[in-house]
Amino acid sequence: MKIRAALLMEPGTPFVIEDLTLQAPQTGEVLVKIAASGVCHSDYHVMSGTTRHPMPCVCGHEGAGVVEAVGTGVTRAQVGDHVVLSWAPDCGECFYCLHGQPNLCETFTEPIWAGTMLDGTPRLSFKGQPVYHYCGLASFAEYAVVPQESCIPIRKDVPLEVASLIGCAVATGVGAAMYTAHVRPGESVVVYGAGGIGLNVIQGAVLCGASTIIAVDTNATKMRIAREFGATHTLLANDDTLAGIRDLTGGRGADHVFEAVGFPAVQETAFEAVRPGGTLTLVGLSPMGSGTNLPGAVITRQEKVIRGSYYGSVNAHRDFPLFIDLYASGQLKLDQMISKQYPLEDINTAYDDMLSGEVARGVIVF
Repeated sequence: MKIRAALLMEPGTPFVIEDLTLQAPQTGEVLVKIAASGVCHSDYHVMSGTTRHPMPCVCGHEGAGVVEAVGTGVTRAQVGDHVVLSWAPDCGECFYCLHGQPNLCETFTEPIWAGTMLDGTPRLSFKGQPVYHYCGLASFAEYAVVPQESCIPIRKDVPLEVASLIGCAVATGVGAAMYTAHVRPGESVVVYGAGGIGLNVIQGAVLCGASTIIAVDTNATKMRIAREFGATHTLLANDDTLAGIRDLTGGRGADHVFEAVGFPAVQETAFEAVRPGGTLTLVGLSPMGSGTNLPGAVITRQEKVIRGSYYGSVNAHRDFPLFIDLYASGQLKLDQMISKQYPLEDINTAYDDMLSGEVARGVIVF
């Protein structure tokens, strides 16, 4: 079938809207009519070349839609289901799935980074040449063929543009607080970066009962937004930020610090904001090949813990419906997170707006 999609031909170039050919779903695959797809920094990393990926490709990894057709052997989704797409599908059988870490499933790692389905081939093509799927989803398109393991059925009374945020920003941010760091009631939290991920870390900290939640960003507009999502204090990032954090945490630093930017220099600064015995959780995606210099002697003497958080350590099949229910009951603010909606043709404008820092989250709607 012919579909409209945002095609990325090579790094350092803008998206171009083209008519692509999409094959029918094969064994274990699902055809989804995309309703909405969030505008996330991770796709921009592919666009800029800091994340390497086979080209040309269709980006988009934060999507939701309606199941249109299923291939043979599909048991996890039915035609008509409303689904949130997971960019970290899990097989349920590998070492990591069996050890309670489905977000690290090894079965899908290689094909996802190769931009293909599980059989090693893509379903997209342009002028007879293969086009690769970012994160196995390629949701910047009218339709997508995805593994059934990427389809998480949800209740149908939630708007799909809202549901799309569950698939990355909410899972990554809320999950980092709840499941990776295990924030406890009364603890103090600092979040570096108040974009889509950071705002959801803040929401996760609220759900966990944190008493002090400090948002740090370079953009003054983000300070107001962070307070709307639960930050008790906000600090502009400057030379006085660390002193401000210590003033708000009894002079010690925070129990939990989250870095949601992905810059090594910010990660190093965030480490300084952690109290002795506290935890630094790295949530932001750093450029491939970059390194972070953290002082080993301080880590040892002060028993500071550094953790990575991949997809918020979530179990998508368990947690996506939970997050939807938390939204429906008013405990997660997702309507307020969508600052602007865009048609597919305005996707480059959407990324300009994201980079300006003036939006919490933009969403492409079909």
